[in-house]
This record gives sequence, structure tokens and C-alpha cells, in this order.
Amino acid sequence: MVNTTSMDDFVLLGFPGRWEIQLLLFVSFLLIYISAVLENIVIITLLTVDSHLHTPMYFFLGNVSFLEIWYTSITVPKMLTSFISSKNTISYTGCLAQLHFFTFLGGTECLLLAVMAYDRYIAICRPLHYMQIMDHSTCVCLVSGAWLVGFLTPVLPIVLLTRLQFCGPNIINHFFCDFSPLLRLSCSDIHTNEIVDFAVSAVILVSSVLVISSSYFQIVLTVWRMPSAVGRRKAFSTCASHLTVVLVFFGSLSFMYIRVTTIPSFDMNKVVAVFYAVIIPLLNPMIYCLRNREVKEALRRTLQRIKSVTNLR
Repeated sequence: MVNTTSMDDFVLLGFPGRWEIQLLLFVSFLLIYISAVLENIVIITLLTVDSHLHTPMYFFLGNVSFLEIWYTSITVPKMLTSFISSKNTISYTGCLAQLHFFTFLGGTECLLLAVMAYDRYIAICRPLHYMQIMDHSTCVCLVSGAWLVGFLTPVLPIVLLTRLQFCGPNIINHFFCDFSPLLRLSCSDIHTNEIVDFAVSAVILVSSVLVISSSYFQIVLTVWRMPSAVGRRKAFSTCASHLTVVLVFFGSLSFMYIRVTTIPSFDMNKVVAVFYAVIIPLLNPMIYCLRNREVKEALRRTLQRIKSVTNLR
């Protein structure tokens, strides 16, 4: 089997409409993109400069913030060009590259959220052994494993995708290259591709959800046995931000990818894709900051240091 594609590029349909709507969407998504990138940069900066946040939990959070900068950058800049360009094309190679990195980063985020849940389980259920279990080498191994598995996740689906024949039309009804709209353009048998795509997505999502579910099940049992109501509230408060992010992220991903066949309504797919590819990277730093006293204190200390340096000058 060889790559028999007869197309050099694809046209990303994006969000067609009147120019007034296009301009409004361009400005809105540009502001959201800039805000999401800046928020995650602020999180990474805080975690780097504030020694109080040099703990395993914030080490994992820093990796998530770093990932989300690239996650949203894979799709949004190209989407923005569709609002101001009459023909938004992407090369065949560029399309496969965008698909690989988007899937790679999405799979890595699933695994990092599972690692963070395991970290919370150790912190609450085995607090006396926490620093022994979650030492620096263990944290680096867990994060490295998540990035490596995430990178390998799209390899087989994309290899199978390159063996398909694309005979036209070359219009992708999406704002980025994704498996389902690409498969609809193929004139080859896509049954194997759909099964492999479903299986790979299911393995990543289900394994991550199992780790998260089992971790929180043990956390709930441990917290339930605590005699102090204050202790229970404190334990749950350390998990609230992470659990909120998990529910939002996995809920949208499950709708998109846990399926054997493509969903007919690609307009709904695009709306959901905007949510997890654009909105979630904007919301996650807010969730972690607004619901996390340590991060807010670190931000306050950093601002005070900046103010002090400015006054000295």
C-alpha cells in the first residue's frame, strides 16, 4: 500500500457567513487566543519564580499550562486566517502535521490530568509517604511517559490515513484538520480507519478516566472517614479545581471522539471543537487561580515584588 492521494492541498471551510459576522468572530477569537496564551504564560511564570509552588502538583500544572499554549496555537492562528482570507487552504503535509500535533497534545493532556489525579490520591490517602512516593524523579518519569505516549497516539491512525485515496472535493468542513472530516473526503474504504481511530481514542480516554475515577473513589472514601469537617473541606478544596477541569475537558472530548462512525452534524462538531480547543485553554488558568489560594497568594507576592522593584527605580 502506498500513499495514493491526488490532492496537494485542502480548503478549510471554517465558519462561513457574512463579512460582519466574520469580522466579529475574528476579533472575538483573537482576543480569546491572546488571553489564553497570556494566562498560561502567567501560570508558568508564577510556578517558576515562586518557590512555594515548587511541588509535584504545580509541576504537573506547569506542564498542562505549557501544553495548552501549543494546543490552542495549533488551530487558532489558522482559523483566524479563514475570517480574513477568501480561500483558506492548507497543504496535504501541513494538514497531516496539524492533525498529528493536535491529537498528540490532546492525548497528552488526558494523561497529564490522570497523573494529577494520582498525585491528589497520594497526597490525601497516603500523606505520610507523599514526598517519598512523589519525588522529583517519579514526577519527571510520569510527565515524560505522558508526553511520550501522547506523541505516539496518532502515529498509527495517521499512517493508515496516508494510505487512503482522496479524489475530491478537497473542502474540509471544519476549521482544522481532524480525522472525521478528512475521512469523509476519501474515496477509499475507511472502515479500518474508523475502527483504529475509535480504538486509539477509546484507549487513551478510558484509561485516563479509569485512573481518575479510581483515584477519586479512594479520595472520597478517605475523606469520608475524616472526623473533622474542616479537614474534609480542606481535602476536597485541593481537588475541586482539578475535578472541574477534568469534567469539562473529558466531557467535550468524549462527545467528539468516542464513536465508531462520523457524526453527521459537523456544525455541532465545530462548536464542540471550539469549546475544547479554544475555550478550555482560556478557562483552565482561571479555574486553577480563582479556586486555588496558593496560586492567588503566589500572584500577590509576585506583584508585590514587581511593585517594590519599580519603586526602587
